[in-house]
Amino acid sequence: MKYFLFLIFGINSLFSQELTLDQANHLASLPIKCLQQEYPNKLNQLLKDDSELASPKTLHPSFYGCFDWHSSVHGHWSLVYLLNNFSNLGHREVIIQKLQTNLSKENIEQEMFYFAKPHEKSFERTYGWNWLLKLQLELEQSDEPFAKPLSENLKPLTHLLIERYIEFLPKLLYPIRVGTHSNTAFGLTNAWDYAVFSRNDLFQKIIKENALRLYGSDENCPFTWEPSGTDFLSPCLEEIGLMQRILSEKEFIDWLKDFAPQLFKKNFQWQPAQVSDRTDGHLVHLDGLNFSRAWNLYNLSHQYPKLFSHLKPIATQHLQFSLPSVVDGNYEGEHWLASFALRAFEVKN
Repeated sequence: MKYFLFLIFGINSLFSQELTLDQANHLASLPIKCLQQEYPNKLNQLLKDDSELASPKTLHPSFYGCFDWHSSVHGHWSLVYLLNNFSNLGHREVIIQKLQTNLSKENIEQEMFYFAKPHEKSFERTYGWNWLLKLQLELEQSDEPFAKPLSENLKPLTHLLIERYIEFLPKLLYPIRVGTHSNTAFGLTNAWDYAVFSRNDLFQKIIKENALRLYGSDENCPFTWEPSGTDFLSPCLEEIGLMQRILSEKEFIDWLKDFAPQLFKKNFQWQPAQVSDRTDGHLVHLDGLNFSRAWNLYNLSHQYPKLFSHLKPIATQHLQFSLPSVVDGNYEGEHWLASFALRAFEVKN
């Protein structure tokens, strides 16, 4: 396994400080392979009757690949991100063609038809919604000629999901603090970033008001409770990531001193989560947790270096620990872990 890993990345590139072209090409190869791979597939579908039985591609012509809807969405984000950051990315035209096929106006209209079903209002709430807004942001920020038409195609679905957020958040009386898909804090992070970028004042207001209501009085997050057995998000750090976005510097530091006082200690240590079996689709989640920890620790160390520069090596330790698992050849990990690794590199770089 180690020999195989070094053949792909090289010893120096694997542990480099920047995402290299070799790494980018390999990480791109995973969503390239699965973006239009229909099976195996995990549909999160509520059937009203047998008339709704259909293939994944029929139900979700844009986001049917990569095992499930949300993984397909962040697989699309991964490729757009890599195209935006590596002008010499391999298979560039193939990638663009796949994106143009999947994100056609007609396909997005069919995705909206699915979301419009009254019994599917909670479909992919809020994990998939959050990733879709990140894809929208990446397309809108791009200077690549292919990106603007695709961003326009995607916008109606993005606007629909923003409406869903605005409707749903006031109804959520209590936050969901798990380390998996329904984690409320993570579900608002990319949404906030897009709300700021698009200057959507109402969306920002709704996110901020509800984040403060849900998390503003939190204290002493139980870091020792992490990880749970199949976490791929850090409940403590994702909450920090959200509050870091919505609060002013003074407000955030004051809040963080009550919520996570241990992070201010220069001798703070946190061991990466161990994975016992990377062929198990749930146990391999813990590699995602290591990437989630990494991107949030990098965020803190970059924005507040005087307070949190000591967290950067811990972030790098987590990133490097799980990076090899992205090349293990098991579909259980490769169909989504590349996106999580890139999310960590995005913040790191």
